[in-house]
Amino acid sequence: MNEAEMSRYITETFAGVDVVTKDGDHFFFYNPDPNIPPDHMFPWATLLTGDTNDTFSKLNRPSIYRLNIGVSKAIFQTRFGSSKPSGDKEDVDGEATFSGYDYTALDQVMPHPVYGKMYWVCVLNPSDATLEATVRPLLDAAYGMAVSKYNNRR
Repeated sequence: MNEAEMSRYITETFAGVDVVTKDGDHFFFYNPDPNIPPDHMFPWATLLTGDTNDTFSKLNRPSIYRLNIGVSKAIFQTRFGSSKPSGDKEDVDGEATFSGYDYTALDQVMPHPVYGKMYWVCVLNPSDATLEATVRPLLDAAYGMAVSKYNNRR
């Protein structure tokens, strides 16, 4: 599945999704009411295609994209334990990231290299099998959280 297909999958699978695209990157927000101006404060998922935000995944390689999903602390810790960023790698702002992951590896769900500390997970070019077995449940959970936050604000 390429990045256009993944973006279409998300918008066709989850109702009320508003997508903002900038420089080839896609930011997915929950906004079910077209009469209400969209709240683009914080997406529930993103799909990045370049190294503008960080270079950990080397997204400037041909046909490579990274799907990022914001999940709950409980889901994150169930999958990765209560690990904290290690501090042995740093991003451009000096923020610690998680060690022990090859952030250039395809089809591997792992903590986000920068936002893992905020319970975001990522995967580069997930296969259909990984999408169904692992990514879809994570997207379902993130979408559910976005819906809940939206409903709580209304």
